[in-house]
Amino acid sequence: MIILLQLFVIFCFSIVIIALFREKTDFLTYSVLAMLAAATVTYLFSPTLVPIEGFFLAIDWQVVFFLISMFTIVEVLKDKRIFNEIALRITKKFSTNTRQFFWVICLISTISAAFIEDISVAIIFLPMIISTGKKIRINPTPILLGMTICINLASTLTPFGSAENILIANKFNLSTDWFFISLGIYFVIGVLLTLLLLDQFYLKKHFKDIWVPHCVEYEEPVEKEHIEEHELIIMEEHINPKLFYKNLITLLIFFVLLILIPNILFVGLFGMLLFVFINPRRQESGKKKPDISYYFKEVDYKLIFFFICLFVLVYCFEVVGIISIIEDFINLISPEDIFLLSIFILILTSILSGFLDNLPVTVILIPVLQSFISSGFSSIPLLIAFILGINLGGNFLPQGSAVDMITLEHSKKHCVDGMNYKKLFKVGGLFALFHIILGIGYLAIITCLFF
Repeated sequence: MIILLQLFVIFCFSIVIIALFREKTDFLTYSVLAMLAAATVTYLFSPTLVPIEGFFLAIDWQVVFFLISMFTIVEVLKDKRIFNEIALRITKKFSTNTRQFFWVICLISTISAAFIEDISVAIIFLPMIISTGKKIRINPTPILLGMTICINLASTLTPFGSAENILIANKFNLSTDWFFISLGIYFVIGVLLTLLLLDQFYLKKHFKDIWVPHCVEYEEPVEKEHIEEHELIIMEEHINPKLFYKNLITLLIFFVLLILIPNILFVGLFGMLLFVFINPRRQESGKKKPDISYYFKEVDYKLIFFFICLFVLVYCFEVVGIISIIEDFINLISPEDIFLLSIFILILTSILSGFLDNLPVTVILIPVLQSFISSGFSSIPLLIAFILGINLGGNFLPQGSAVDMITLEHSKKHCVDGMNYKKLFKVGGLFALFHIILGIGYLAIITCLFF
């Protein structure tokens, strides 16, 4: 009976994984269905008594509400076009020097992605890069590659650089300081080496290229061209300087609070209210008032509900004994040396993240990592290996990174022929391998010096 129950729960989890890889399928519909089916069967047929409140307590509500807070802040900044203004100022100042533009846009977008959702950063900076390429007639492919690859590195710097990091940081009580101290050197070296290699081997090749986009888009009716020109003009309008600097200062204060205060839930909620109050919206009466309800309506809750589904599914895994089986198997094949174990964790999570979605891999392997730490292994190298593997492993394939897919979509729309799936698979995959090898070297230094 228990074996059938385990197989059914694994089947429900498989439905979630398959739905994630089918682009035209609403993965959240199948995630909720799989969660409900697994929870119902686990509750009814588990050999041990499962309290109904156990399913609700399995959800990490601190992570859920922190995500809502962060997404709301991003919506406020998008509504006020703060990051668009940053991108616009960079573009206007450095667009006449290709190398300077490459370095500045890649560094700023990477640092931004370490603090806000990487997809939002990509959506903001991509049109600016392509628009500048059209104006000064340079091929934007190397700049797009630099931005896309380095954004994927950004998630290693902070506990809120990715949804996976938020979950890991909350489970293991990791502060922003811990990320800066433990992974800051890796981040700086990784980003600088990546940009240097792209500069030498890709940017130089396109210095003398004169890029004029040619595709069907430019042969369509004039009305569409007028719409696109109008959108471009809107995108290039500067916002009120007072509004810009007010939000920029508030953003810096918010980052400082995240560093100083370990409770991410309090800082998230406080920061959300702070941004809502300094950015009141004009009501029908003509008066400006704080309007958090408006931004709540704009937030995309899919990831949040997906998190809830995963928490419940993993609870089912624990109840029916699947987590224990995974722990025993990994313990059986894992080495006992701390350095070799760290490398094992890094490679294992990289491989799993390359073939599966990062979030399910993170949620399932957290209990495994907890068992290693509770058995006496030092937490620092294991957590570094886990964070690197989870965040970088999915970059081997373009479809493993949402930023990669958005870059390809924009490149196709704006006729950047050099930026295609084959190019991103080749270059992105090589750099993903390079980043993993760099991580192994970094772990070797960490374990040799401190353990």
